[in-house]
Amino acid sequence: MKKFALTLGPAILLGLALSVNAQAQDKTLTVVSFGGAYGAAQQKHQIDPYMKETGNKVLFENYTGGVAEMKAQVESGKIQWDVVDIETIDLERACAEGLLEVIPRNILLKGADGTPAEKDFIPEALENECGVGEIVWATVYAYNDKTIGDKKPSTINDLFDLKGFPGKRALRKRAQVNLEWALLADGVAPEKVYEELATSEGQDRAFAKLDTIKNDIVWFDSWSQAPQLLNDGGAIMVQSANGRFFDAIKKEGKPFTLVWDGNLYDLDAWGILKGTPNLDEALKFVAFTTSTKALAGFQDVAYGPPRKSSMALVAKDVIDHLPSSHVDEGIKADGIFWADYGESLGEKFNEWLLK
Repeated sequence: MKKFALTLGPAILLGLALSVNAQAQDKTLTVVSFGGAYGAAQQKHQIDPYMKETGNKVLFENYTGGVAEMKAQVESGKIQWDVVDIETIDLERACAEGLLEVIPRNILLKGADGTPAEKDFIPEALENECGVGEIVWATVYAYNDKTIGDKKPSTINDLFDLKGFPGKRALRKRAQVNLEWALLADGVAPEKVYEELATSEGQDRAFAKLDTIKNDIVWFDSWSQAPQLLNDGGAIMVQSANGRFFDAIKKEGKPFTLVWDGNLYDLDAWGILKGTPNLDEALKFVAFTTSTKALAGFQDVAYGPPRKSSMALVAKDVIDHLPSSHVDEGIKADGIFWADYGESLGEKFNEWLLK
């Protein structure tokens, strides 16, 4: 991605200082995200404080991810969303296809300790000019201690082992993660996964591995469905974002155990839909909700803050539950790969589902 030149004028920068209580304009932004415990944390630590600070309203809605809905809005010129929480695995594609606005880095607020934003954020959080990272999270699978039996799964291979662990597996209905996991379970070294998946032979290998458990997969669309599937016995192993399981364990006392082996860790970022009529306010929203305090709030659902200054506000007993503590057990999701191959592999995946 090209580097962005700082072009905002003083008047806009002054507005981004966010001391606007006295001149609240009662504007309304439509912000979309993924719901569940994650959405509740966003509401508490980002949305509500922003509305209190500015006097503006936020319509906070859910979606299931991907770029299709954004593409439809931008191409039709009928923009319904202003700000979108987007997995960076999709961010590369959305930005490359011109679906998102470029977000100038000079709108971002300094860390609470005075560190300039571009030094305070981890590099991955600002790699794409169309996004600003909010969380570090990981896709894992978990099992229910009460239903799994005496033998406990501990590796990504166990997810594909129907003989050792008979029963249903619940996976999100997307090519992403499932193809990487299939190759890992088939013996591909973590550092070689995307190199292998870029070849037709590697793709065939991944689908062949998925074939071995296809009849025992329960598919779902939204991460919010995952804890319920595990709790109700719909599957003995369930894939989800780590925070969904952590929330169920912490708040509801669910007997779930996370398996970190083979986790795919990534970031979520705010993106702004191309052509939104509320661009200035959307930029203010992104700046405010990626401040030190706002991002530290995601410890509630065990997602790591991408700002170093936020880590000082994270409780010590939560740190081991953060994906950043388990990166050596997993691989970084490759957003550039999925920008290049996402459409074609998505089609292949859908065709495979119908076979």
